[in-house]
Amino acid sequence: MAVQEARQGADASARAGVHGGGCTCGDCPHGARTGHRRAVAEFLVKRDGFAAGQGLPAAVAHSASATRQWVSDELTQSAAAVAERGRAEGDAWLALLWRRTACTVWALVVLLLLVQALTAIGAGWTAARTAGLLAALVVAGTLTAASWFHRTRGGVLAPVIGEDNRLSTSRAVAALWVLFVAYAVLVLAGQLAAASAPGERDELIAGLELARGAGVVTVLAVTCAIAVLVRRLVGTRVLGQRLQKVRADRPRAADLLTDDSGRGTFADIQYAVIGAVALVFAAVRLARRPDQLPDLPWGLAAVVLVSAATYVAGKYAEGGRPVVLSVVRAREAGDLDAPIRTGEDIEIRGAGFVPPGADGAARLSRMVVRIGTVHVHVPLVPVAGGFSNPTDGLLTVPVPVDVEPGRVEVRVVTAAGVETNAYVIDVTE
Repeated sequence: MAVQEARQGADASARAGVHGGGCTCGDCPHGARTGHRRAVAEFLVKRDGFAAGQGLPAAVAHSASATRQWVSDELTQSAAAVAERGRAEGDAWLALLWRRTACTVWALVVLLLLVQALTAIGAGWTAARTAGLLAALVVAGTLTAASWFHRTRGGVLAPVIGEDNRLSTSRAVAALWVLFVAYAVLVLAGQLAAASAPGERDELIAGLELARGAGVVTVLAVTCAIAVLVRRLVGTRVLGQRLQKVRADRPRAADLLTDDSGRGTFADIQYAVIGAVALVFAAVRLARRPDQLPDLPWGLAAVVLVSAATYVAGKYAEGGRPVVLSVVRAREAGDLDAPIRTGEDIEIRGAGFVPPGADGAARLSRMVVRIGTVHVHVPLVPVAGGFSNPTDGLLTVPVPVDVEPGRVEVRVVTAAGVETNAYVIDVTE
């Protein structure tokens, strides 16, 4: 009895160790998820404690600058652990996503079968229904095989995940139209293979003529071109330091409708909604006339084109380089105005210092300021619920004693690696 209890206790300890933040059982995300949540909770407790003045060692309590630097270093180390746990959770989540996407694809096939069976009551089962079901099986099998080959990158969703590890709206819309057109052509191919009369075969082949499917072909070409253009546009602007992009821990469904900071954007929302509405209309037309490509009306196709143009314009207008507008000496209440001296704090005022999606401590701790030839890490100053330094428009850093007195350039390097313009200040001894 004692041996059995000891064995049960050992098994429980093993399970707690495996799923307590360092999972070692393959693609299971429980340990990674638990470890990330635990690291986040510990970081929040530490940050709020430092913001309230708790946990400070006596050796640095006498100096405000030493206290700030010590707190910043402690929070930076804790934030690095949180970021590592977040990346581990994201990798484990992606490794399991391919199974979920494959199950979703086959669930849609079952739903199609049920819809066809219900609508066949009274009307009877036709060759078009058989062709539609067989086409769905071919598409689902192809997607399942592709998801297995990309099982470590999200399965079916791998082609629509961007380089920043977020779901791409342009790629998702283009992928849906590609799949729909491929399914429609397979439905026609299935009916053509089952047709026996020459007139019926000629009618099915005529259903593929451009005059009948010009609207669908136009929308397909435009959405695919938009996906390629947006990728090129974003990549060029990032390399030219005109756009700041930071990598996400894992893709989320909300990425299709939001920007990198998680706020909903009009350009993405209208493009996704109008594309989905047009796709639903085309699917209904295919169900009503399965013997030809869906004849998407030119009015609806023009609406999709206008939506695509708006989306591209929104992508081109977003972002921008960070800029330094002014640098002044940090002044406490009651202090006299004086020149900037080494060892004192300066306030760097500007815009765009914190890239979208970089509001976490791990990203904020990577921000540096180059004062002359010396790189100064921007200290993290915690407050309840966040940080008062750095912010998107204001940074407070000390002028290092290694800086030579005289005219000195000040530049900010953001967490995305983008450098601002140079601002010249006068430093005295």
